[in-house]
Amino acid sequence: MNMGDFVNDQSLKQQGILKSIYSRRSVRAYAPTPVDDAELPLLLDAAVHAPTAMHEEPWAFVIVQDARLLQRLSEIAKPVFIEEVSRRGAHGNIRSLEHFSRADFNIFHGAGTLIIICARQQGSFAAADCWLAAENLMLAADAIGLGTCVIGSAVSALNAHKEELGMPFEYSVIAPIVVGVPGGETRATSRNKPVILSWKK
Repeated sequence: MNMGDFVNDQSLKQQGILKSIYSRRSVRAYAPTPVDDAELPLLLDAAVHAPTAMHEEPWAFVIVQDARLLQRLSEIAKPVFIEEVSRRGAHGNIRSLEHFSRADFNIFHGAGTLIIICARQQGSFAAADCWLAAENLMLAADAIGLGTCVIGSAVSALNAHKEELGMPFEYSVIAPIVVGVPGGETRATSRNKPVILSWKK
């Protein structure tokens, strides 16, 4: 079986972990149904089973389910993100800037749970480890019928409000992820085929 045959084999995509890899979506619409408290430990346990360089396990977690706080953080984060994008001169993101300028836009997409993966910035691979944990968490969420979305646009604002989040100063926000019951079906987005620069056998 060559790589093309493997990728196109739909039966393989429906087996085990591959099923969640191919069905996971960035969900941007959530039902008002709260995440069951019993499900959060499962997601965190999946996260901490990610690979970790030199077994440092740098990750720590902040969970926010206070609706008023989430709304306030959304209002704080939107202009901060707009300023960041403008400062970088990222002209290709004009559409996103317009979206973030809308008064009715919630940066957390109405999800009732925000899980912030953070780390002490020590080891060279702390951030990479946290992103590996984030992927584990998102795949576990998909496996139990929950939706997730990384909210990278909130990182700076969250880092500026550590005290309010109960986060020690020496920690930094790496991966903010909203979790919730999807408010409908999220269509799959296309992906480019893998770019293989070299394959030496």
